[in-house]
Amino acid sequence: MLLRAWSEGDETALARLTPMVYEELHRLAHRQMRREHGERTLQTTALVNEAYLRLVDARRIRWEDRAHFFAISAQIMRRILIDYARRNNLKRGAGFQHVSLEQAELPAVAGDPDLIALDEALNALEQFDCRKAKVVELRFFGGLSVEETAEALKVSPITVIRDWNNAKAWLYRELAKGAADGP
Repeated sequence: MLLRAWSEGDETALARLTPMVYEELHRLAHRQMRREHGERTLQTTALVNEAYLRLVDARRIRWEDRAHFFAISAQIMRRILIDYARRNNLKRGAGFQHVSLEQAELPAVAGDPDLIALDEALNALEQFDCRKAKVVELRFFGGLSVEETAEALKVSPITVIRDWNNAKAWLYRELAKGAADGP
């Protein structure tokens, strides 16, 4: 209700919403930043602050519900992380922890995930299966659980699991193919 009221111009709704939004963004960012290790310069708080500023600045968004907020937040965090990787030339996973398929994360090829290559592969996936790409965006970049992703996409949890597994396999092949082609 507060999201809708704010999108309709109620500034008091924004004041009530801010602590909740900030807390939720921090939870999502913490999940995402857990993957990092070593000498990272982008901290969880910086990611949260940047995402919050972009959300608050997006006045023309007509918020539908909490799930819509999750989806937009994941998309914003993806853009921030990809922009950060490009600015800092984080290729071939520099500064990111290796995470295996068995840990329900996206595959890493030749060590650690290359966020820029992942973004390109995800854009390619989106061209022919938008929902699977959205599942990856929500789960990987937004840090959402299966249930939260199902709520955001208005599908069943089993559909999310199936899409997640298929998308991981497809992305693994794409990233492996890119790694084989080499820099």
